[in-house]
Amino acid sequence: MSAVRRRRLDLAQGRVELAHGGGGRAMGQLVEEVFRAAFDNPVLARAEDASPIGGGLVMTTDSFVVSPLFFPGGDIGSLAVHGTVNDLAMAGAAPVALSAAFVIEEGFPLADLARIAASMAAAAREAGVPVVTGDTKVVERGKGDGVFVTTTGIGRCRPGIAPSAGQVRPGDVILLNGPVGDHGVAIMAAREGMEFAEPLLSDSAALHGLVGALLAAAPGVRCLRDPTRGGLAATLNEVADRCGCGMLLQEAAIPVRPAVAAACELLGLDPLHVANEGKLVAILPPGEAEAALAALRAHPLGREAARIGTVTEDARRYVQIDTRFGGRRMVDWLAGEQLPRIC
Repeated sequence: MSAVRRRRLDLAQGRVELAHGGGGRAMGQLVEEVFRAAFDNPVLARAEDASPIGGGLVMTTDSFVVSPLFFPGGDIGSLAVHGTVNDLAMAGAAPVALSAAFVIEEGFPLADLARIAASMAAAAREAGVPVVTGDTKVVERGKGDGVFVTTTGIGRCRPGIAPSAGQVRPGDVILLNGPVGDHGVAIMAAREGMEFAEPLLSDSAALHGLVGALLAAAPGVRCLRDPTRGGLAATLNEVADRCGCGMLLQEAAIPVRPAVAAACELLGLDPLHVANEGKLVAILPPGEAEAALAALRAHPLGREAARIGTVTEDARRYVQIDTRFGGRRMVDWLAGEQLPRIC
């Protein structure tokens, strides 16, 4: 639960674990006690995925280590573009430009590298956000696992729009633009060679156009988040922790594709903890909920948008869900690492 505090990291003798990159409680603790403590400043303290840098601009950066590099619905190149564009969009910004840095392992096939670059270029063109600078490094065979990509994005702020978790208030409505779990389950199936009757595809997509339509219809949106690592559960727990409120979700309202639900049941996973790469959570005042929902559903990336819950007054900052069976349970952070190398 959000209000629970863990024992502090042992910075003298402790070691980094896979869970520290999983998007759950362990990663939050690593960020808080190592990076935020070292780099502390007022901008970073906002704890948003993209931060203002002056002149009406915002900046974000992200690294991609997904395995396999090519997966149903995308690859590391298109994923890098989509993930960075989406972080800018969640700040309410219109993306302007990207940089890309590649760490490549010696012996990596040039055909695969060209395929990744072509995919990244196509995704950038489709998003209307050029890659304007970058860097390339090569490491010894066995030291890089193929290729890692780091991207940085610059965006332009929309006047009067600055969504953040700190603005969320009790009574606000929680919207989701479509089914959860597609990306994580697609990666897992590709990695393990699993086959299902219905194809499992990543939902990787650039969301800035959808966000633009949403903000035009509902300019009072308080908070935007893309539920990537750690899934919807981690995202809402993070927001609850930042705003000092609780959340109450309705399980029956949260869309999950039947194939994803079946795969999660088979693998013992909760779809709420599974990563997404083309989904957003919007939290906004109830008076704008219907207009926002209509705007989302009118866009190709929001046709299955749903109202999934409300923000509650709860000093414990609990995220809870009313189940299909009439009960209520906690929706906690992911405790460990569900699936490494997911993005």
